[in-house]
Amino acid sequence: MISKDDVGGVHIKYLYHCPRQLWLYARGIRPEHLNDTVRLGEAVHDTSYTRHTPVNLGAARLDFLDGRLWGHEVKSSNGPTQADEAQGRHYCHRLRAVGIDANGTVLHYPKTRRTHRHPFTDEAARQAQADIESALTTIARPTSPDRLPRRRCVGCSRYRR
Repeated sequence: MISKDDVGGVHIKYLYHCPRQLWLYARGIRPEHLNDTVRLGEAVHDTSYTRHTPVNLGAARLDFLDGRLWGHEVKSSNGPTQADEAQGRHYCHRLRAVGIDANGTVLHYPKTRRTHRHPFTDEAARQAQADIESALTTIARPTSPDRLPRRRCVGCSRYRR
C-alpha cells in the first residue's frame, strides 16, 4: 500500500470528507475528472492567484508559499470545512518535514472573496500526524468503509444515481 511519505493533501481531505472516498482513491478509483463540480473547482483554481508558483512537496502540492512562510490554498467551495483545514495542516506538516518552518495556512475562497488563516500550532502538528496515521489505517482496511448517508453523497464523483 502506501507509506507516511506517500500521504498527500488529497488523502487527508478525503479522510475528513468521506473515508470511503479515501479508500477508493488509494486504490486508483478516481472518477473526479467526470464530475462537473470537480471541473468547476479546477477552473477556479486555474484562474485564481495565477501569479504564484505551486510548491511541490512530493505527495502533496501546496498552491503557494508567501515570503512570511504562510502556505496558501485556493478552494472552490463557499466556505471552510474541516477537510480544508486538515489539508492545510497537512501541508504545513510536509513543509516542516523538509525544513521550512511554516507558520500556518491561509485558505482562499474566491467565490465568496473570503480568506481564513489557520496557524500551525503544536496541537495542529500533533493532529496532522494523527491524520496521517488515521488515513493509513483507513487505506489498509481490507474492505471499503460504509457509505455516508445518501444526502452527503449526492455531489460525489463516485455517486451513481
